[in-house]
Amino acid sequence: MKTVCAVLAGAMLMSMPALASDAAGTWISGDGGLKVQLVDCGDMICGHVVWLGEPLDRATGKPKADKQNPDPAKRTRPLIGLPVVQMPPAGRDRWSGTIYNADDGHVYRAHLTVTDARTAVLEGCMLIVLCRGHTWTRTR
Repeated sequence: MKTVCAVLAGAMLMSMPALASDAAGTWISGDGGLKVQLVDCGDMICGHVVWLGEPLDRATGKPKADKQNPDPAKRTRPLIGLPVVQMPPAGRDRWSGTIYNADDGHVYRAHLTVTDARTAVLEGCMLIVLCRGHTWTRTR
């Protein structure tokens, strides 16, 4: 679920809606464990989990849920369909905002840069200075 962390997400930003279509599509995380669909949702891009490499919780045999969420009422939400990214544009081929990490139930600052038609780099940051990048590949 490191991918969920990378993604996760719900990650959000500024305006310039014309740029959002450049990131729209379905992206698979670098470790291949997660797919997130990014869509133009007004003045930002929004993303939700559409596929998990391991969709079932090994302990329960049921679909994985948002069990690390700090809000007990949300801990039974399925991970597939979970909104994780919300980012307004931050420049050409770049968005900044927040991402939700279902692995630990936290929201992080994040930046998404589309480097070419099939590749993007998602960088999630903790305490502004501790950042980690993940490469996503467009699947369609």
